[in-house]
Amino acid sequence: MTRATRALVTNDDGIDSPGLAVLAEAASAAGLDVVIAAPEHQFSGASASITAVQEDGRTVVREVEGPSGLPAYAVRAAPAHIVVAGLQGWFDPAPDLVLSGINRGGNVGRAVLHSGTVGAALTAGLHDRRGLAVSLDVALGAEEEENWEAVVTYLPRVLELLLDSPLGTTLSLNVPDRPVEQHRELRLAPLDPRGVVQTLVDDADGHGLLLREVETGERAEPGSDRALLAAGHPTLTALRGLTEDPDLLVPERLAHAARMTDERTSA
Repeated sequence: MTRATRALVTNDDGIDSPGLAVLAEAASAAGLDVVIAAPEHQFSGASASITAVQEDGRTVVREVEGPSGLPAYAVRAAPAHIVVAGLQGWFDPAPDLVLSGINRGGNVGRAVLHSGTVGAALTAGLHDRRGLAVSLDVALGAEEEENWEAVVTYLPRVLELLLDSPLGTTLSLNVPDRPVEQHRELRLAPLDPRGVVQTLVDDADGHGLLLREVETGERAEPGSDRALLAAGHPTLTALRGLTEDPDLLVPERLAHAARMTDERTSA
């Protein structure tokens, strides 16, 4: 008998996030064999960090009660650390794909570099697995109840697309925080040059920095993920992890730099 596709579900909002439970239950309903492992507390902004709290050389883990009886673990570590551990020997069988989210807040633009949600999915791709980051575009400081279930509408189609994609594929799905009947059509979208939120320094008094987060006031690039999401479109973006830039250090520039170095050392 062929085993079911196994999915590791994680996030950066913490093990108690309602978005994590919604994503795990939706993945299970789609026929995936789900195991949940997420940070014990919020780990937003962790990017692909693999930091962890250790005791006696061991990453601290505790088993918790998962939604709908799914196996679940709270880990005192960054999301990407959890992914590495999950893919490299913690679970047997190892997960076939990683689902990260549902993040409370959009993850759009090049600022996704800093997202722990996206970092977990990209880490899966780095290890030749498939990864999906899922985010709900909750406004900064919003107090209304989130439309988590709106995301579930799109998951079967996106999961099918992900499973039909090559190993190493990483996708990012962003969904407007409004009832699904108010959504426009799902769009493939490039990254905006900026993100939704930026961090500012309010005060630096010699004893530390006082920071605050604000929504960026810069205009979104037309047709970008940020612009389309703000217009009510769920967006889907394929991401690629760290790679070299073959066009930057062309042989001619490298030869010029070598000549300059030789001239300085011989002077």
